[in-house]
Amino acid sequence: MLYTVNEVAKLSGTTIKTLYHYQKIGLLMPECITENGYRYYGENEIKRLQQILFYRELDFSLDSIKAALDREPDRYRCLCEQQALLKARQHRLERILLTLEETIRHERKRGNMSTEKMFDGLNEEEWKQALAQQNEHLQETYNFQLDTDNLDVATMNDKAAEATAFMTFMAEALKNNKSVDDEAVVSAIENHLAFLQKDHPIDAKAFAEESRFFLSDQFHRAMLEEQQTGLSYYICIAAENYASK
Repeated sequence: MLYTVNEVAKLSGTTIKTLYHYQKIGLLMPECITENGYRYYGENEIKRLQQILFYRELDFSLDSIKAALDREPDRYRCLCEQQALLKARQHRLERILLTLEETIRHERKRGNMSTEKMFDGLNEEEWKQALAQQNEHLQETYNFQLDTDNLDVATMNDKAAEATAFMTFMAEALKNNKSVDDEAVVSAIENHLAFLQKDHPIDAKAFAEESRFFLSDQFHRAMLEEQQTGLSYYICIAAENYASK
């Protein structure tokens, strides 16, 4: 079955202008274009648009989405990874919503809410406390200090959610004896890099070097090993294997 641009826009909740832009940048091409210029989309294009919109919900740039979809042609694996990322974000939003609901209840009753609870899920002080031990280690060992005076809490929470999803996936891959050459593992690394690249440039080589540092540094190695024995080694080998390709 083929769909017109108008039908696709209505089905997906996007605009015709957006679909034309996706075509222009090569992100979503119509299945066919007639001689009179009418564009038609097939089932495969509808499925690809769905995946694009999932990535947009994760705030991926259009360039990152195109790279992620081009690198991972397997729709099932791609959807599973998107599900993990969205669930991590969902967990954070659920905490924020609970805080908001409790705040509303207190305001309705004209009562005072605990200041600690007012910022549950997005507390800058919590982040400073969470980073304190790591910061102390970096100062003592490498004479390097993290900047905790200008934290972007929303960005930090998003990064933590994505990192948690990535580490959880890699821990499961290790427990299931997946090779570092496994397509799912390679795709997970590619999507993780695409997320990181939204804020600062990092390539496969830099990621491999970072993973090697986490393996060699006792503090960071222990953090990973607490989640899954051997995880720091597995991620390092997988990252170096990916960078060598």
